[in-house]
Amino acid sequence: MKSVPHRKSDQGRVVAICGGVGGAKLALGLSRAVGSDLTVIVNTGDDFEHLGLAISPDLDTVLYTLAGVANKELGWGRADETWNFMDALRHLGGEAWFQLGDRDLALHVQRTQQLNSGVSLTSFMQKAARQHNIAATILPMSDDPVRTMLSTSRGRLAFQRYFVEHRCAPQVNGIFFEGAEDARPSNEVLSALQAPDLRAVIICPSNPYLSIDPILAVPGMRSLIEGAKAPVIAVSPIIGGAAVKGPTTKIMAELGVPSTSRSIARHYGGLLHGLIIDADDAAEGDEIRSLVHAVPTLMKTDQDRDRLAREALKFADQITADLRQKARASM
Repeated sequence: MKSVPHRKSDQGRVVAICGGVGGAKLALGLSRAVGSDLTVIVNTGDDFEHLGLAISPDLDTVLYTLAGVANKELGWGRADETWNFMDALRHLGGEAWFQLGDRDLALHVQRTQQLNSGVSLTSFMQKAARQHNIAATILPMSDDPVRTMLSTSRGRLAFQRYFVEHRCAPQVNGIFFEGAEDARPSNEVLSALQAPDLRAVIICPSNPYLSIDPILAVPGMRSLIEGAKAPVIAVSPIIGGAAVKGPTTKIMAELGVPSTSRSIARHYGGLLHGLIIDADDAAEGDEIRSLVHAVPTLMKTDQDRDRLAREALKFADQITADLRQKARASM
């Protein structure tokens, strides 16, 4: 297992907001840049119960990615996986539409037992991160259940049914977050976003509608981010009019939203101090009414992730310096 350096950056703490594979890639770059100064707040709207087990797909993707054990070929799950459990389940006529590898299964079983015994999801993930030798802090957006539901051409579908079982085929007419009104950020999330030495809040290039909106739907979360004592920047998931992978582009089209970084900026609205867009879309920056930084954003290698993480931190630091300069000039 590859070890992540437990170093501190000495420049303040960083909070990453993310979900899914794209978000996890940037979170890895940030963890390599700032070590234990990173806190990753992860979407749990995708969580669901399957075969009696508590499954947390986005949390697990971040965990496995930061631990260096993610399955890069599949884009989800663990590397060096075997599938004996699924083969046996399929032979017995069980629900085999959601793939659970043998190694991955151990995490789900342990999480289910811990949650049933009264341990919070936050506590479980903190312990799992330590066991995987991860320097960064990984936090679920809330310990209260929030479930992403989609209104589609095939009726109301839970996210995993839409995403995995139906392979994103149904047309999406609306998205809502069941249970969000009763959820609250955990004390650990509060502490991370209210840290006096906070350097930056970085919204990763995750699907804004399916990965970031569930986080923002938790009451109090948006105001916490807006009130953070650090710049809030987002990395657009759109490159050349399309998302790199996943249903982002399809959903935007079905909701009548153009697949542009300008749409991403409008979606987040006043939450942002700045937006990072791909260098090939630099001309679009003139149309976005916020501070824009255009750099290569496609992350194919660890070097790409490290470079984008450095660019995001540099952009945030520049925004901080500019705001301080303006404040001094107005005195």
